[in-house]
Amino acid sequence: MKGKTMTTKTQTPTVPEHGETVFIPLNKLKRHPQNARKTPHSEASIEAKAASIAAKGILQNLVVEPETDAEGEPTGCYLVSVGEGRRLAQLLRAKRKEIKRTEPIRCVIDTANDPAEISLDENVTREDLHPADQFERFRELAETRGWGAEEIAARFGVTAHVVKQRLRLGAVSPKLMQVYRDGDLTLDQLMAFAITEDHARQEQVYEHLSYNREPWIIRRDLTASNVAATDRRAILVGAEAYSEAGGTIIRDLFTEDRGGFYEDAALLDRLALDKLEGIAGQVQEAEGWKWVSAHIDWPHAHGLRRTYPQPVELSEAVETAHDAAQEELERLSAEWEDADVDLPPEVDQRFAELEAEIERIDGRRHAYEADEIARGGVFVVLNHDGEARIERGFIRPEDEAPEPEEEEAEDSSTVIDGVRVNVDGEIMGGDEHDCDGHPVSDHGPEDEDAEDDGKPLSDSLIRDLTAHRTLALRLALGEQPDMALIAVTHALAAQTFYRGGGDAHCLEIRPTSSYLASHADGIEDTAAAKALEDRHAGWAADMPRDVAELWGFVAGLDHASVMALFAHCASLTVNAVKQPWETHKRHAVATADRLATAVALDMTAHWTPTVRAYLGRVTKAQILTAVRDALGDKAADQIADRKKPEMAEAAEQLLAGTGWLPPVLRTGRPAWLADERQEAPATGDMPEAESAEATEDEAFPVAAE
Repeated sequence: MKGKTMTTKTQTPTVPEHGETVFIPLNKLKRHPQNARKTPHSEASIEAKAASIAAKGILQNLVVEPETDAEGEPTGCYLVSVGEGRRLAQLLRAKRKEIKRTEPIRCVIDTANDPAEISLDENVTREDLHPADQFERFRELAETRGWGAEEIAARFGVTAHVVKQRLRLGAVSPKLMQVYRDGDLTLDQLMAFAITEDHARQEQVYEHLSYNREPWIIRRDLTASNVAATDRRAILVGAEAYSEAGGTIIRDLFTEDRGGFYEDAALLDRLALDKLEGIAGQVQEAEGWKWVSAHIDWPHAHGLRRTYPQPVELSEAVETAHDAAQEELERLSAEWEDADVDLPPEVDQRFAELEAEIERIDGRRHAYEADEIARGGVFVVLNHDGEARIERGFIRPEDEAPEPEEEEAEDSSTVIDGVRVNVDGEIMGGDEHDCDGHPVSDHGPEDEDAEDDGKPLSDSLIRDLTAHRTLALRLALGEQPDMALIAVTHALAAQTFYRGGGDAHCLEIRPTSSYLASHADGIEDTAAAKALEDRHAGWAADMPRDVAELWGFVAGLDHASVMALFAHCASLTVNAVKQPWETHKRHAVATADRLATAVALDMTAHWTPTVRAYLGRVTKAQILTAVRDALGDKAADQIADRKKPEMAEAAEQLLAGTGWLPPVLRTGRPAWLADERQEAPATGDMPEAESAEATEDEAFPVAAE
């Protein structure tokens, strides 16, 4: 009204009535101090709620109470009794600029109930959805809506991996899902069944389960006919090639499966052999061998002679190119040795080019002779690490070069002064007779005077003289250890590396090498066998072509090389195989034990206790003894009531990485170590001594004694 002064009065906020649904700005909502949940919501929970709200909105109203000040007047804010998690989720969305901080939130006013009670009631009386229902509903979303794991994950605030796990669980046989609902299967057991989506296979394994339903047993039975991705065949073929050929890889989404399991073993075998045959064909085409043969396993007892590449003298131009590349590589290495930054691309490429050039030229320093390639062949075998193992230079018996025939000299001999000699002037036969058949030794002095001064010495005299020479050589050689080493090494190498080398030495030493593949199946496909073959091939490539030149080769080696060659040849004669009928070899077996101690043999580097190698071939009592030795009574008792196959499988997992060995493979401690322990003080305040003892135990493993 005109001319009248108006006074302004602060208005009290209007308070909605109990039960009324209102929209309240997000920044006006607060956590109720009487909320029953004192443990904060997890970040994952808030993330999931935020994703759900972003996709579908807030499906359940918040329950709030008006906030009042000390005088009981409304402040305009509201305390959230029920729905604190949803409030925090919206705050997270506001922080991410997805919504404004004033975003209206639908709430129900409750001024009648006790806030603490309804907050508690909200969390106590609510029943979560059964996991089986979750799994099946996720599966339905994927099938009916066509949503992938990423989209479902975004709508529910979980990771795509979690969604994939739930989808896989939802694909378990409905029969087994009902067993899970009824409580007769645990979630861990259900996850084990989810390793495959084959319902028939799942149900078959379930029907044949014994009382022991460990998840690992279920996985083992479901994948019994499959091939692990760590298998050498799978490594060679690769997942992509296998899948392109129509193969299926089973993946375990709940454990570390290291690449899964290849479902079709026969397909994998065919693909592996095809790839090996392809490599063999490339080798034959590039190198010209008469034949090639591809195998997944090493072909046992092929009985073929083997040749090795021999040194080849390169031309001056090639040697010059090698030296130039080596010098440039050394210069670049010195130039960039202290550089703290990554090499420039052009420098890195130049390094690779120089290394490839040097390797290419070095590869030409040894080569097979054309005749050996024309008659010989190559085995291409799948190595233990999944790589193709190419072994060259094998000669089949039918391809061997014919031995030169010795000419018969029926009428080529003649009698000279009563002695029959051949065309080379050598004495024929061991006894000398004259033309009348009388021994020449019966001739009198008058006959000897008449003999020609150029008559050869008699066989008996030569034997006499060379016997004295042999005696003298034995005496002299025994006084010269270095030369004895050369002589023995020559004798061993002649018979180890040369066909018919047994008559190329004068020491009556005969090395014998037992064929181990006849005692242990698959032993030639192991890493140890490959390492030994590589060492042998390295020496064979250095040997002179003619065995007559071997002495000069061995004598010309430095001492360390002679010792290395001697050790290699000697190593091939080791035979520590125990045969039940060879009772006379008890001293040899004892010596093998002493040899193992002397060389500090660690069998844990070459052998592990698997079902195939040991546990499946011994009694239950021996399995339990192994576990007890390695891990104690408690671990053994855990598997003591199982059937033999299950016990062996469990023991393999328990013993993995423990270094346990059966007594026959254990290496005894050397005497010097035992002596040092006896001399060591028994006080318990010497950590250095304890540390040294632990180190020595590692050097001479005896496996949980």
